[in-house]
Amino acid sequence: MSASPEPETPKATRASDAPVVRVPAGVRASYVVFDRRAGRVVLQRGARRTFRSASVVKILIALDFLERHRASAADRASLASMLRSSDDQAATEFWRRGGQGKVIERMVPEAGLAETAPPPADKPGFWGYTALSARDVVQTYRYLLDEVPAARRDFVLEQLRRSTPCGKDGFDQTFGIPRALKRPWAVKQGWSGFGDVPAEPCRRGGARPAAWVPDLGIGRPVLHTTGVVGDKIVVVLTLQPAGSSFRASAARITALTGEVWRAT
Repeated sequence: MSASPEPETPKATRASDAPVVRVPAGVRASYVVFDRRAGRVVLQRGARRTFRSASVVKILIALDFLERHRASAADRASLASMLRSSDDQAATEFWRRGGQGKVIERMVPEAGLAETAPPPADKPGFWGYTALSARDVVQTYRYLLDEVPAARRDFVLEQLRRSTPCGKDGFDQTFGIPRALKRPWAVKQGWSGFGDVPAEPCRRGGARPAAWVPDLGIGRPVLHTTGVVGDKIVVVLTLQPAGSSFRASAARITALTGEVWRAT
């Protein structure tokens, strides 16, 4: 097995004349912007830091299932709900059918991921506790766009392009990329730690050594926005201050996403 990832500075890498990106106080943030046309990262900060994935892992769950099964009409409808509206029940069922953490064990080498790991051993059913990094989320999108067979790729991208304003659980999905950046985009959002029911219901219209233990930020809420925006892959992962409301966290990540975009 390879050695565990070396510590890295969270300092942003950017062009000298690019605007400064201000991370909100109390927020731990990582971001990467990859320019597909130029074939390189144009902005990054803390790209290898780990976060718990929340619903961002649903892309890997979908890709793993589609690679190993001929999806029925019912399967495709559930996958669409999982990807468009972040349907947790659908994710739990595909996670179970895939052998839980074995989904991640298969997808790590398949997609060429480095800081992605299954949930802790005592939480095998908690797919949202998968560890990932901003760099690995970019790599997941690159794998999807450049290596996945066309039929599977197009199906997944179509669902991400049709991301619904409201998640299946009633949370507003329009923070970050959808609110800060103009279309065309295809996005997968993630949230965890804000309770099972939103305080403000959404209204429509808006491979490593065994000793390596990823930091999942358990105890603080996470809010992630990821996607393909034009020719760029944009990933912004955040660990929000303990006790933060969903509204305040959404405002912070949306403002941060706008600054990240303007700095590229």
